[in-house]
Amino acid sequence: MAVTDPPAPTIPSEVSEPRDAREDAEAPREQANRRWNEILQETRVAQTGVQILFGFLLSVAFTAGFQDLGTIDRTIYVVTVVLGAAATGSLIAPVSIHRFLSGQRMKDELVETAHRLMMFGMALLALTIGSTLLLILRVVLPGLIAEFLVAGVMLYFAVCWYALPLWLRRRASRDENP
Repeated sequence: MAVTDPPAPTIPSEVSEPRDAREDAEAPREQANRRWNEILQETRVAQTGVQILFGFLLSVAFTAGFQDLGTIDRTIYVVTVVLGAAATGSLIAPVSIHRFLSGQRMKDELVETAHRLMMFGMALLALTIGSTLLLILRVVLPGLIAEFLVAGVMLYFAVCWYALPLWLRRRASRDENP
């Protein structure tokens, strides 16, 4: 948050108004500040996960067993590291953008851009996790078992991270407009 921006007001959680009614009562600047603070909290969680995973991936190439990997597994590793780097970049980018735009009165643009980067970064993170899992399971499990397990995990991510929120959004909009 820029030094010139006033802090967003706190709204008690026990307020009986629906969330959308509270958002309508907010001034545009208050809403942008609140949304920015929400993005920062979400970014902290995602950044920690991607940075730990990326650090692990970077260390794998320096282990003794890495030399024993075949061409396919080395390719999976390279793709995984690149995905992890891209996820890290997308999830850290809102911080850099905020530093460059701080004080420029561009909070709406900042929030929208950070939102898009977070969504893209989460997709890259899911792919990084999936390809990391594939690399590990291909070493541990025989045959196509690894690929089936990874497909199941990726389906689970798609449901939890994308389908469920979209379904909840659609259900909420149906409830508002009977």
